[in-house]
Formats: sequence, C-alpha cells, structure tokens
Amino acid sequence: MKYKLGEICEIVSGSTPKTSISEYWDGKVKWITPAELKEDTYIIEDSVRKITEKAVKDTGLTSFPEGTVILSSRAPIGKVAIAGCEMYCNQGFKNLICSDKIYNRYLYWFLRGKTKYLESLGRGATFKEISKQIVANIEIDIPDLCEQHKIVRVLERINKLIGLRQEESKYLDSLIKARFVEMFGDRYLNDRKWEKCKLGESMSFNNGKAHEQVVDENGEYILVTSRAIASEFSDVRRTNDLLFPLHKGDIVMVMSDVPNGRALAKCMLIDEDDKYTLNQRICSFDNYDYNPVFLCYLLNRHQYFLDFNDGNGQTNLRKNDILNCPLIIPPIELQEQFAAFVAQTNKSKAAIQKSLDETQLLFDSLMQEYFG
Repeated sequence: MKYKLGEICEIVSGSTPKTSISEYWDGKVKWITPAELKEDTYIIEDSVRKITEKAVKDTGLTSFPEGTVILSSRAPIGKVAIAGCEMYCNQGFKNLICSDKIYNRYLYWFLRGKTKYLESLGRGATFKEISKQIVANIEIDIPDLCEQHKIVRVLERINKLIGLRQEESKYLDSLIKARFVEMFGDRYLNDRKWEKCKLGESMSFNNGKAHEQVVDENGEYILVTSRAIASEFSDVRRTNDLLFPLHKGDIVMVMSDVPNGRALAKCMLIDEDDKYTLNQRICSFDNYDYNPVFLCYLLNRHQYFLDFNDGNGQTNLRKNDILNCPLIIPPIELQEQFAAFVAQTNKSKAAIQKSLDETQLLFDSLMQEYFG
C-alpha cells in the first residue's frame, strides 16, 4: 500500500545553540550534524560535539528518540542513519519518527536507495535543501510488517557480506604496506641506511596540461585528475584529446589538495599505453632506474611531500620541491621481490573484487526490486 511519509511518520528537525555562549557547549548531551554521517552509516550512537542541559533548556531544543530515522536535508541532502539513542541535532535534518505502520529499518533502506531522488527535490538559491513539506510528501510502498522485516533481513545479510569483502581487500592493502616496511624500513628516515638520491637525480619530471575545455564524458581517453587518482580510477572524466599522453610504466602523482586532504602526493602506476592523458596539477615520472611497482609505493604519500601541508590553505607542491625529495635506493633484487609479492597479493585482491562486484550487483538489483 502506498503512503506519504507525513502520514506514517512524525517529522522533526533541530537547531544550533549560539556558539558564542560557552555555557551551551562541551556538555554531555549528544547533538549531531550532517557531516557526521557517512554513506554507509547505519546506527549512530554518539556525536562529535556535545551540548549542555542549559543549551537544551534555553533554546527549547526537542530531542528525538532511539530508533528515529535521521535524514540530512542540506549540506548534503540524503545521508541517512538510525538513532541508537536519544539525541539532538542541528537544523540540517528532517528526522522521521516512525509509526507502527512502518519498520524503521525498512524506511532506512528505502531512503538509502533514494539519494539521487532526494537531491533532485532540493530547493534554494544559495544552497539546496529539502523542506519538511517536501519530505512529508514523499511516497513509499509499504508491505505488511512481516514482509518489511523479511526484506530488511535480506538486505542486511547482503550488506554485511559486502562489508566483509571490503575489509578483506583493505587487509590485503595493509599487508602490502607492512611488507614494504619489513623489507625496506622507514622510507623517509632511512633507518636501514640504504644508498640515497634526490628524486630529480633519478628520473624525469613532467607536468600535465589543462583539459577543461575538451572534457567529453563519452571520450576515448581517461583524464588523469586528482579525483581519478584518489579513487584509483573508479571515478573518472574522459576526453577525445590526448593533450599529454601517458605510457605504461609512468607514475602519476597529485600535486595539489585541500588542507589535510587525502589525495596530496597519492600515486598511481599507469598500466597501458594510449589510454590516459595527464591533467594540470598532476605530474608524472618516467626514465627511472627503479622497479616501477616499488617506486610507486616508495613515492606514494611520501612524508616529505605531506610535510608541505600546513593544515590551513591549499597545498601546492612545486616542481623544485618535488625534485628535492630524498629517496632510498635498495638493491634492485629486493625491489623486484617486493613487486612479485604485490603481484601475488593483487591476484587475491582481484578475486575478492570480483566477488564484491557480484554481491554489489545482487544488492543493487534487490534494492530496485523492493523500492523501485
């Protein structure tokens, strides 16, 4: 049977106590903001910031109970979770207290699958937001409670399996990092006393070119940007213009990032010719005497580069700074042993990824079947 959310849920929001009044902050009362929700948050039981009982009393804040479905309504729209305890929130939410007609976890999964739809409902000139009325008018098909619980059990089982596969992949990544340290020690401190050189003495440096005017989402070539590298080429833009062609064995690195960003100095190894073109503020290295796999791990997020981040403005690595990066030079035989270990580990990762992709496809098809 089809209902509007306003017919089966009480919709409540929150507000922010004045930050200028110190007596309102650093208390013990849980108070959340949209920034605290991640894409896969399910049950949330704590908050980053806490307010005081005085803040609640003076500002008339209303809490929402355990089990409430929390929906971010701006900055960004569409993040969802379930309250694991009574708490308060700022004005960036439209939270749904479920009636006995709908299972809160069923509603969670419904909303979890509707992010793009929810974003499309946003209104506003300065920033997009969905109002209480918009949320109240969203329609949902509701089977009987027994069927709702059955659907939730199926989705939770598959989602748990997806999480396990993701953890297995992360474990293999950590295994490679541990193997690197075991074989070569600290690459920055050089506690193994390897021979050293400066980056500019051991390879060629190249800077990319601007492609903004030639982006084509149906293009033949992958545009190597910071977003592409940060996502390990799972999130890319394309172009038909090969303005700066890359070749198999080239190593690319992000030169600019926001304060404390996770993309700065992240590296990737190019796997084939005539597939990628290099964007501006991304550099590439070639003509080196290292094993390429070892070199990619040696350079990736090197502490020398990260030290240029002061936590305030955007970090922009300059060519001369990059060329002066100190690098260790272990024997090539050890580099190749490490590369062989990485290749073997990556075979296991590929098998896990295949299973993960298949499980994700099943999950997505069930979400479509259940919620449209």
